[in-house]
Amino acid sequence: MSNHDPNKETLFQKMQKTQVFRAIFRTGGAIDTHKKRVLVTLNNVFLHLHPVRLPKHAVKVKYTWCMGGLSFFVFLVLTITGILLMFYYRPTVEYAYGDVTDLSEQVPLGIMREIHRWAAHLMVITVWLHMFRVFMTGSYKPPREFNWIVGVILLILTMLMSFTGYLLPWDQLAIWAITVGANMAAATPVIGTAGPGASLLAIGDVNFVHGTADAKFAMLGGRFVGEAALIRFYVLHCIGLPFVMMLFMIVHFWRVRKDGGISGPT
Repeated sequence: MSNHDPNKETLFQKMQKTQVFRAIFRTGGAIDTHKKRVLVTLNNVFLHLHPVRLPKHAVKVKYTWCMGGLSFFVFLVLTITGILLMFYYRPTVEYAYGDVTDLSEQVPLGIMREIHRWAAHLMVITVWLHMFRVFMTGSYKPPREFNWIVGVILLILTMLMSFTGYLLPWDQLAIWAITVGANMAAATPVIGTAGPGASLLAIGDVNFVHGTADAKFAMLGGRFVGEAALIRFYVLHCIGLPFVMMLFMIVHFWRVRKDGGISGPT
């Protein structure tokens, strides 16, 4: 026979009555009704991005593939491992390659570098699959066309994150891969010296003609892949692009909720 007293308060119920709990969740008491659960969600800075209710199709893996959630989870893994890697990596021509080697062989928990690298590959895959799922289910149609554009921007930012991170190991593969990418930038129409229409922008600009004011120069900070390019890619990879991605992800999650949650099957 159970000795449990139904009138006895649990530890969580006691916590709900504390001033600290009320200050955080602003419910004014125990969360024992549907209305109060809704208020907790709406009044919390993190929870309000998530809808109060979810339709059944929104939690079916065979419909959503869970690619959106996986993409965000992998982004969190990349953020945590990336911060740990920043403690040991020095973005200079002299130390970059040696630091990456030491991360794999000498540094405690050096496996973080491998986790970061494989998570980067996984995020590219999950984001593409997420876009494919959204397209195949027609989730880009009104009223969700704005969020589709936000998703396309996040896809581009994901690819740029992968591209900028490729140079940081500073090995021959990375240097020549970025060299190829920089030459492609030089062939950009109008803003690349090797691209069509470059002469239109180069009127009276000698520097542009000599390739010191085009898209390639802006990318590398010079005419070839050197320390200036390494610094630029490091700042973009660790600060610039992640900050922009987080802003767009907040808008993306918010619009999913405002557009009525995940679109249902037609």
